[in-house]
Amino acid sequence: MQSTYQLIATAAFGLEGIVAGELKRLGMRNVRAENGGARFEADAAQIFLCNLRLRCADRVLIILGEKPCRTFDELFRLVESIPWEQCLARDGRFLVSGKCARSQLMSVRDCQAITKKAIIERMKRGTGAKAFPETGDDYRIDVSLHADMARITLDTSGTALNRRGYRTWNGEAPLRETLAAALVELSAWRPGMRLHDPCCGTGTLMIEAAWRAAHRAPGLTRAFDCEHFAFLPGAEMQALREEAGRDVDLGRVGTITGSDIDPEALTLARRHIRQAGLEGRLTVSQTPLQELTLEGEPGVFLCNPPYGERLGEKKQCEALYGDMGRLVRRHPGWSLCAITSDPMFERCFGRRADKKRRLYNGRLECEFMTFLPR
Repeated sequence: MQSTYQLIATAAFGLEGIVAGELKRLGMRNVRAENGGARFEADAAQIFLCNLRLRCADRVLIILGEKPCRTFDELFRLVESIPWEQCLARDGRFLVSGKCARSQLMSVRDCQAITKKAIIERMKRGTGAKAFPETGDDYRIDVSLHADMARITLDTSGTALNRRGYRTWNGEAPLRETLAAALVELSAWRPGMRLHDPCCGTGTLMIEAAWRAAHRAPGLTRAFDCEHFAFLPGAEMQALREEAGRDVDLGRVGTITGSDIDPEALTLARRHIRQAGLEGRLTVSQTPLQELTLEGEPGVFLCNPPYGERLGEKKQCEALYGDMGRLVRRHPGWSLCAITSDPMFERCFGRRADKKRRLYNGRLECEFMTFLPR
């Protein structure tokens, strides 16, 4: 289609700047963070590279059209102006999603219907075909209207990028892989340092840290919708995947461990570690936080402790936060980084955090707190 594409890597609120930093390190051009993600420019092969390598983004979308639209006729003309015959296969399934906010066009269903109709009309004119069976590969198209600005995008990722492939069962209160990767990035830990998760649950934080240390691309073994796009270079995409495979060095993982009191969660953690290709590299144990004592060089405690959202659990969680404070005092030289929605965390922990950052775990507003050694 073209040599350069306008794209957006979507991200959870609070992670836009982190994703922008990832894109810059990958060599993308004109990167700028905005609400809900980061915009950038890339060539065709780099679209696949971003899907393969980004750790904290949700999806990578090609921006095909963007213009103020206050009537359905204006929206129809915008969508019809896009050269869909160059993007979509004749037998493709055209899956149109939508969202509207603070716009004159507020019916999502009508915007979806208008968009689908305009796509079909353009495909008829561009291909000469009269019917489109939609029996082939999926093409996920989104029509988004915000403050009367319409944006039409084509999803290159398919299933969300947090679906790495190693987690087959989430357990209770799962932490999304993309948020876990962001917490690793924001924490005091760096590859080569020791890491322990004292509330490891099903092991997501440990695995994301290990993959980062090993230079393991998070999308290495999963598929992306863009791989069946005829206008993207198949051979170059395959070469990038092979190069990513050669980059993996499990010898870089270092000492990453975890513990929890829930035997079922630990069973899942061991399964996920094995499915992530890290069996023998990461270890977990059933150890109450009150009894946890680690020997050897200091490192970083990184965790997603229970938040006590249900009333009956609140006092139990507050006692756990106090135990975390005592855990750090038992381990001179260690830092502790934790995400929580509980405003009582610092008081129960026993001191104020040295750093705080507002994030969202799903729809739950949280703070990511860093307690440095004292």
